[in-house]
Amino acid sequence: MDSYKFQKACKEWLIKYYSEKFGKSLEIEDIFVVWSCKTLQNNKVLISTTLFDGVYVECTYNGDKQETYFDIYKKQENILVSNGELIG
Repeated sequence: MDSYKFQKACKEWLIKYYSEKFGKSLEIEDIFVVWSCKTLQNNKVLISTTLFDGVYVECTYNGDKQETYFDIYKKQENILVSNGELIG
């Protein structure tokens, strides 16, 4: 599947998901691509929304099986660690 077509399909799926799960209305312009990669017959895209809900979605297309998986993540915390503290 071509990258643009996959990204658009994932955005459309997320619009439907938000509507059904949260009763929230999103437009395709409210969803942005954080990262995207196509390798051989596989695609992966990380997308998020302009909502301040801390959610991002990892969409993976397995070209061998012609299946798409959606992993939905929600931000737990944002912890600042200085470089000195991290690497000593």
